[in-house]
Amino acid sequence: MSTLSGVEREIVEKKQRSPETYVYESPAALAFELNMRRRIVEAAVALDASGVTFVPYENTRGNRYFWSRTNKGGLLLNNGVLPSDAINDIFRNGRMYAFECATAVVVVLYKGVLDALGEEVFNSYFRNLLLYDWQYDSDLQLTAISNREEAYPGDVQYFKNPDHAPDKPEWQGENAIVLGQGMYYGHGIGINTAEGIIAALNRKRVPGSTTSAYLLDETFHPDFEYLRRLSAGRSLPSTTGRFTGSTVIAKIGSNNYRM
Repeated sequence: MSTLSGVEREIVEKKQRSPETYVYESPAALAFELNMRRRIVEAAVALDASGVTFVPYENTRGNRYFWSRTNKGGLLLNNGVLPSDAINDIFRNGRMYAFECATAVVVVLYKGVLDALGEEVFNSYFRNLLLYDWQYDSDLQLTAISNREEAYPGDVQYFKNPDHAPDKPEWQGENAIVLGQGMYYGHGIGINTAEGIIAALNRKRVPGSTTSAYLLDETFHPDFEYLRRLSAGRSLPSTTGRFTGSTVIAKIGSNNYRM
């Protein structure tokens, strides 16, 4: 446990305290998830510092060498471009980019996956990138639970703003990456607490509204076991990182596996 980063240690300690039981196929499966979550958190912090601008979909822009803008405001990978180069360019040349908060979540998740899997694996499996809305993205195999108390660093959550100003649909809510220690990253708002994000959204309500923005219960994360199998060259059907049969040899909070 002493070799874990602060983010990884926070995840382990929270899962040990959780009423939920988290079971893994092996110590390697747990280590992979911890590393992936840490990489996603690092990517969120890096995107916040990159200089990328927040704009509604109709004003999306990017480096034209790597990306072409779609009619819905997404960024589509150009032919002949390595996916890893295109993702890394966003973080190196952020001031050339502008997009909505949902697109920012996609960028953060891809960067986390790239850094965890390496360029060779990433370029093999993520060839036709479209940066648009993470809810429509399928190659990350996003998994959802309806319990915000079980959100961990590297997860995606959503702050809903039901009384947003009608002329500003981009402020109907905020997609956010859980960073740990009570902090979140939401593109357009930045790194803040849940209370800070809610306060920022409340400033975007219709005049006179008393209906506050709030954090939804739904929590999302990539299918870590699916991604681990990609990294090992095994494109087998995933079980979303949760095992219950005789293959179980590692379990947080039990004597099966101690870190």
